[in-house]
This record gives sequence, structure tokens and C-alpha cells, in this order.
Amino acid sequence: MKKLLIWLPLGLFILFLIVFAGGLIRPESKTIPSKMVGKPMPAFALAPALPGKPGVSSAALANGQPHLVNVFASWCVPCITEAPQLDQLAQAGVPILGIAIRDRPEDLARFLQRHGDPYRAIGSDANSNVQIALGSAGLPETFIVDGKGIIRKQHIGAINPEDVPGIMSALGEAAK
Repeated sequence: MKKLLIWLPLGLFILFLIVFAGGLIRPESKTIPSKMVGKPMPAFALAPALPGKPGVSSAALANGQPHLVNVFASWCVPCITEAPQLDQLAQAGVPILGIAIRDRPEDLARFLQRHGDPYRAIGSDANSNVQIALGSAGLPETFIVDGKGIIRKQHIGAINPEDVPGIMSALGEAAK
């Protein structure tokens, strides 16, 4: 009996490790619910990130038309992955506004020249203030905003080809 009691702490520790590792390998949910969905866009006005292209403001999002607001950067590798899908959405008539995070105009211009420019306007968020106000955890992130300026959906990560129909559907719902 004494030998069993000696091994009991080790057995409990191994059991704890197995349960802990199982939770890391198979999390309960892969979706992260946004606290911003259903709320108005935070008030902001960003200067243009590039000469010749307008900046972005929260007031411009309440013009009666739904928009995609894409938070991105030229140094963001997953932002390259989603570029073709953003171009596809823009060609379908979706108004896309960009918020460039901690980016330099020359790097941004090079990125858009290389990967396409689906943006009607791009605001410069040099200090990530708007990104933080949106509760954005990383790049890229995309928000569907209805015509009243209310966030209807948040897409975390790159937009992949299989995400486009869901985004189009959410835009249709935001237009109602």
C-alpha cells in the first residue's frame, strides 16, 4: 500500500498533463466571438495612407451602404494571401476601405502595386489606435459594416476563397 501512495502524485501529474495537452490539441471552439459585432464603429478619422487616395473615417461608413473594412499592412504575410479574394470582392462591386497599420507610404504603394489595390480609401493607423479600438488582435481582420455604421460581422485572419460566399451573404444581410 505504501508503494502505491508513493506513485500516486506522479500518476495524478501525468493525468493532469494528458488532460491539459488534450485541451491544447483540440480546443472547444475555433471561433473567437467578437464583442464589437452589433455595435457602432468606434469614432475615428484617419489621414490618407497614400497620396491621391482618401483617408478613412467612421462617419463615411454611415452613408447607407454596407462596406468591408479591412485592417492590413504591407509587412503582413497573410495579407498577401487574401489579396486575390479582396480583388474579387471589389470587382463584384463591394466597397472596401482599408486601414493600414504601422505602415510607410512607400512600402504600402509597393504592396498594392504587387498584389492589387481593391481599396476605395486607405487610412493610416500609424499607432494602431483604431485597430485597438476595434478589438483587433492581429492582421488581417475584416469587418462588415452596415449602412448605419454598425459592425455586423468580423472575419479574423486572411479571407480565403471558401470565405467569399459567406462574406457576400453577410454583406447582403447588412444591406437590409
